[in-house]
Amino acid sequence: MVSVSATALDSLRKQFGGELLVGGDPGYDEARALWNGDIDRRPALIARATNAEDVAAAVPFGREQSLEIAIRGGGHSFAGHGVVDAGLMIDLSPMRAVTVDPATRRARCGGGTTWADLDAATQEHGLAVPGGVISHTGVAGLSLGGGIGWLSRKHGLSCDNLVSARVVTADGGVVTASAAENADLHWALRGGGGNFGVVTEFEFALHEVGPMVNLGLFFWGVESGVDALSHIRSCLTSLPAHAGAQIIGLNAPPLPFVDEAYHFAPGYVFAVVGWGSPEEHAAMVEPIRSFPPLFEFITPVPYAALQQMIDDSAPWGILAYEKACYLDELTDDAIAVIAEHLPRKSSPMSIMPVFPMGGAYHDVADADTAFGGSRASKWVVNIAATAPDPELLAADRAWVRAFWDALQPYASGSGGYVNFQNDPDEARVRASYGAAKYDRLARIKAQYDPDNLFHKNANIKPAVSV
Repeated sequence: MVSVSATALDSLRKQFGGELLVGGDPGYDEARALWNGDIDRRPALIARATNAEDVAAAVPFGREQSLEIAIRGGGHSFAGHGVVDAGLMIDLSPMRAVTVDPATRRARCGGGTTWADLDAATQEHGLAVPGGVISHTGVAGLSLGGGIGWLSRKHGLSCDNLVSARVVTADGGVVTASAAENADLHWALRGGGGNFGVVTEFEFALHEVGPMVNLGLFFWGVESGVDALSHIRSCLTSLPAHAGAQIIGLNAPPLPFVDEAYHFAPGYVFAVVGWGSPEEHAAMVEPIRSFPPLFEFITPVPYAALQQMIDDSAPWGILAYEKACYLDELTDDAIAVIAEHLPRKSSPMSIMPVFPMGGAYHDVADADTAFGGSRASKWVVNIAATAPDPELLAADRAWVRAFWDALQPYASGSGGYVNFQNDPDEARVRASYGAAKYDRLARIKAQYDPDNLFHKNANIKPAVSV
């Protein structure tokens, strides 16, 4: 294992207020562990930062010591971007403070904040930032790559709501990125991932949400796959553009509202969230019953509980792998592929979330942010293998790849949502952004990180001057 000299560490300690860990130190193994238990890497040094100044000391240290650098925010990356073998892991997890200004509807949070942290603070005021669907996901990684979740149709992506960011750049400088200051960097951070620096603080716009929302869950078995998916597609056309919606291919959970006969049965859930009254929600979901589900569950829930609803499908330490694609339309042929492949998964924990996009997501022009996807695309299909042991993971990794390959004839190009790319390569990253957007991002990358120091991500290589 690569080690850092005691002299170099002593020098860093004089500038670093957080904790520095090397192999064998108490807490080292806990600090290097990520959500995806399939990732097992051993950094030469873990720098647990407490503020931007710590990060600004650690980044030049890593460069000077020729250490590959990984940035850990929430640690929820399928690909394990937050940890690196024999390099420097800059861990932002101690930086989880959240402040909320309900008068201006703004929230600020540290680079290690999770969505559970942010939701808890903002919901005290009946406000929210559009987030993801797993509450222990980090705000940083999700937002920098886009941020798709329950509120996407009502208030856009997480990155659409990023007002400003405090960023440590590759030279160790600290800058603010906003519409008024370093506007090019602000644009790039809204979808371009962690390519441009380490974001130590985010400022988001807030929206009135909750504290109670209305949830409807409708379940059909896999044997009804084509008919159920076709019915859901039809029902979506009558939903209000702002309604939260998701299709989830999964095994029914053993919860009290599920008849015991259907516990662990594979099938499709259509989840519909209403932001108004229970009566409005009831009227909205009534047409869904025209193709009777095996069971349904309608209830008001706290918004924070909605955000945590599928946490149990992704427990910390689970083994995981994923791929995803965009579909402009959920065609009959695409439905046939889904209905054919979902039943082939081996792990009862593996899952296929499908996000119908619309409303506020479409209201933002493609060029307004660096988000790696067309705002015209109507569907995001995520295929995620999650398994408790390596054998099941291997089986469902093959399932994910075969499923994704079968969907490609109906996909919007070979790219995809960068937050759902387990093993991104340059060609797929380029395809995700498109030539014009990728070239602009590469020019900004060359300005802020010309040596590609921050490359443990869906990497955008800096443009080469000619």
